[in-house]
Amino acid sequence: MSYSFFHFFLISLFLYKNCIAHRYTFTVRDVPYTKLCSTKTILTVNSQFPGPVIKVHKGDTIYVNVRNRASENITMHWHGVEQPRNPWSDGPEYITQCPIRPGSNFMYKVIFSIEDTTVWWHAHSLWTRATVHGLIFVYPRPPESLPFPKADHEVPLVLGEWWKRDVREVLEEFIRTGGAPNVSDALTINGHPGFLYPCSKSDTFHLTVEKGKTYRIRMVNAAMNLILFFAIANHSLTVVAADGHYIKPLKATYITISPGETLDMLLQADQNPKRTYYMAARAYQTGNIDFDNTTTIGILSYSSCKAKTSSFSGYYPTLPFYNDTSAAFGFFTNIKSLYSGQVPVQISRRIITTISINLRMCPQNSCEGPNGSRLAASMNNISFVTPSHVDILKAYYYHIKGVYGTRFPEFPPLFFNFTAENQPLFLETPRLATEVKVIEFGQVVELVIQGTSLVNALDHPMHLHGFSFFVVGVGFGNFNISEGEPTSLYNLVDPPYKNTMTVPINGWIAIRFQANNPGVWFMHCHLDRHQTWGMNVVFIVKNGREPNQQILPPPHDLPPCYE
Repeated sequence: MSYSFFHFFLISLFLYKNCIAHRYTFTVRDVPYTKLCSTKTILTVNSQFPGPVIKVHKGDTIYVNVRNRASENITMHWHGVEQPRNPWSDGPEYITQCPIRPGSNFMYKVIFSIEDTTVWWHAHSLWTRATVHGLIFVYPRPPESLPFPKADHEVPLVLGEWWKRDVREVLEEFIRTGGAPNVSDALTINGHPGFLYPCSKSDTFHLTVEKGKTYRIRMVNAAMNLILFFAIANHSLTVVAADGHYIKPLKATYITISPGETLDMLLQADQNPKRTYYMAARAYQTGNIDFDNTTTIGILSYSSCKAKTSSFSGYYPTLPFYNDTSAAFGFFTNIKSLYSGQVPVQISRRIITTISINLRMCPQNSCEGPNGSRLAASMNNISFVTPSHVDILKAYYYHIKGVYGTRFPEFPPLFFNFTAENQPLFLETPRLATEVKVIEFGQVVELVIQGTSLVNALDHPMHLHGFSFFVVGVGFGNFNISEGEPTSLYNLVDPPYKNTMTVPINGWIAIRFQANNPGVWFMHCHLDRHQTWGMNVVFIVKNGREPNQQILPPPHDLPPCYE
């Protein structure tokens, strides 16, 4: 009898531990933080900045109870998690859900499927993700193993931005005035600005390593509006994964990482242990705009050496110049998928879209954009208007009329020299609309995203929810539509498999994905000022014929909408 009871106890304990491991509670609240000589209140999850790390195995399903105890609305997005058939838990506000209002809860069901390595989570309502974000460590499910040497230790590394002002005030001001937002006051490594900033000598990230050990850095660029260069003095990095998928090992003395992207890197602690080495991040920025041109510093020291925070005590890394496009895309284009032969060769449809910075006129030229106008952004000359009462997923699922249109164009409404130095003024004004693109289940889509020089030519990191995609082409200048399929410019063998890819300044990218995930899926620039201005589109992938090719039913506790 005692033998049976003992086994019952062990089984119960095992089930209890597994249940706990797959359930998380995220309590969102306002917490005071002091940085750069001043204190302000920020939104946090579980009072942490950056937020807690989630650890899962490939193919897990977890449940995250988000309790909003803050003073504003919130939603959560599981960036890089495809969420098969489950757009209800994808998170972008008024795209797949209405917000979780103060005092309310919502249980997210997060379904992991093909993700192999590091992805991340962040808030997806207004600019709340500035401080509400964290990493997700995905591990192989035994007996699967890693395709690279296992590290001795893992290091989460979150790059971000910090404003002295309340970010909500920054957002409200630039929306109201029509100008560009104030740039951040500091960059951060794991929430720490580093000793180059005022009052920050003790607010510097410090990594202590042991000689001869290998460290796996799991990194995300959580900055709101900056692509970043990063390096560690005297240490090379071996990049082994990008955006949740393995890549061919890539040796790098520096890396380029756009907002939304994740990278896994192996660091060998193989230098003189008596020395101190600095890690640094600063902006890669093109175009004629203001940006945060400061540098955040972290310290790498060996366990036998006590680190100092004097500006003369260690080795500094060499980073490319801030507008070095060759260096930035030299890194981006060297990323190759570990696996060959996975790219769909035959496509069902090609969609070509421009992405542009635009202007809208203001009464009496009263706004703070160029010539008294209001800054905007667009895809195919449509500046996306986010619904404000009913989300698009609910409108689609329940056939609610008047929330969105289905006329997002397959091609730019007007073909011109997209990257010319001088553009006709009439091209600068976009159409305001909530237009989506409807795609049949199973279609293989090639999406060409063409940058333009309207108002200001810039780089744009574009993120697609619900899918990873193959980046089959990257180029500068105009995509040559008359060539049909420019296979000479494509990599159909081992292109990177990603969820976020940067369109180069005055250039284009071509991506491919199979529309096998039914639902409502957001695509947008991950520079948040551009997303706020309307550089977004929504793809609706229709149900397939089989039961396992159809959207799951909505959860019972979905946050209500208020018309």
